[in-house]
Amino acid sequence: MEFPTGLGTSDATTIRLLGHNLAEELIGQVGFGELALWLATQKRPTPNQVRMFEAVQVSLADHGFTPIAIAARMTLYSAPDALQGALAAGLLGGGSRFLGVTEDTGRFLAGVLAKVDGPLPNISEEWDELARQAVKEQRAAGKFVPGLGHPVHKNVDPRTAVIFELAEKENLRGPHLRLFEAIGRVHGEILSRKLPLNGAGVAGAALADIGLAPELLRGVALLARAAGLLGHLAEEMRNPIAPAIYAAVDRNAVYRPLSETEDEEETNQ
Repeated sequence: MEFPTGLGTSDATTIRLLGHNLAEELIGQVGFGELALWLATQKRPTPNQVRMFEAVQVSLADHGFTPIAIAARMTLYSAPDALQGALAAGLLGGGSRFLGVTEDTGRFLAGVLAKVDGPLPNISEEWDELARQAVKEQRAAGKFVPGLGHPVHKNVDPRTAVIFELAEKENLRGPHLRLFEAIGRVHGEILSRKLPLNGAGVAGAALADIGLAPELLRGVALLARAAGLLGHLAEEMRNPIAPAIYAAVDRNAVYRPLSETEDEEETNQ
């Protein structure tokens, strides 16, 4: 029996990873960001792609006391003997509201580009027209445009311009970023309100432009957030806040009986 893999294998004396001797060719010679991108694409990335990948990782690593960070801290409080459980609890919360936007935006942009009949736009006006069509279709379907708006950064997400500028500097401003940038220019005329392009969305566009498949983008965001969660857990060990959160919720819990209507609905179910 054979189980083929292009990743890693080992025997009694040697470990090979991505076709290289791990001990002799990779340890101390390849950075973690390069290795992570290499593993995900199974193609050795260029230095430009590595810089872009690592910049996106930094942009997604932590955003303070988000629900997933709180979940990780509370799990550590409940099970201090299982760090892996606390880290996993935080990662499991990465969904459509937190971290999932990176994947959602990448998928959305890739889907729009895949439907282009003929060559992709060359000039800003053509990108704008493609973006208008995409936003109009989303609105007609009653769907949000992924990557637009942010619950905290109401006007400008400070990460977005930096990633656009870095992509331009590294010659990696590809079709996903160009389309996303165009959406930022034209959506206001269709939605009748101006929203910022958020950092998670531009991260998805940038990652897609360096060759990552859209279905892997949430995994990349989780890889970044694992570092942030580890930081939260380390801080929780030194200066815990979970006991105060638990006490605040528990001591302020208020019992409210179901209304008669709700009782009847439960009975009839």
